[in-house]
Amino acid sequence: MNGEPQLKLGKDVPVTWWSSNETLTMTPDPPTVLILLIGLFLFGLGDAVIISAKWGVAPWTVLADGIAQRLDLTIGVATFLVSIAVLFLWIPLRERPGIGTLLNIIIIAATIDLALPYLGESQNPTNSIFRVLSGTALIGVGSALYLTCNLGPGPRDGWMTGMHRATGYPIGIVRGTIEVSVLLAGWLLGGDLWYGTMIFAVFIGPAVAIFLRITSKIASYQGPEMNTG
Repeated sequence: MNGEPQLKLGKDVPVTWWSSNETLTMTPDPPTVLILLIGLFLFGLGDAVIISAKWGVAPWTVLADGIAQRLDLTIGVATFLVSIAVLFLWIPLRERPGIGTLLNIIIIAATIDLALPYLGESQNPTNSIFRVLSGTALIGVGSALYLTCNLGPGPRDGWMTGMHRATGYPIGIVRGTIEVSVLLAGWLLGGDLWYGTMIFAVFIGPAVAIFLRITSKIASYQGPEMNTG
């Protein structure tokens, strides 16, 4: 894919020293790729921690969980297949994936399947709440890191913004319609919908916003000034 002219990140997603100047470049700088991989790993790990709570999962994972149960797949494989299916929905919207989009599909799904056997399952509600909140925080950190890399949105975010441009509806309505539809479809398939799903829905937005601000401050920190007088 050819690169685009420099794309500035929005005010809610800060530009950092590792942010790529070209969203669709296939040869990003190594530090940008490293931070992207760390962000996606933390995102997948957070998803796995929430799944291990056995108290409900994120809306898209409800769908993946339902599909996994119906087709006798691991939830990581089901997550991968859902992401690929969503990517095909980009075609009529003329969206173009970046390397970050493709790595998003692979790394998050693989991390879920790799991490789950080591996490065990929650044995009581207190532990479940702790896992849901911890997983949400990890997804917040992971989201902040991969978004600031500016190497292409995840398949779900790309579909959302593409639908927003194609329909002209406010992005909040588009996102809400997609999330509710996915949630209902996953629930009908037998996906894990419970209190953890609501906790995630309430806290994920603030978590991403908080960690984006923290990421911005860390990235801009120059260290203490040296007194050379």
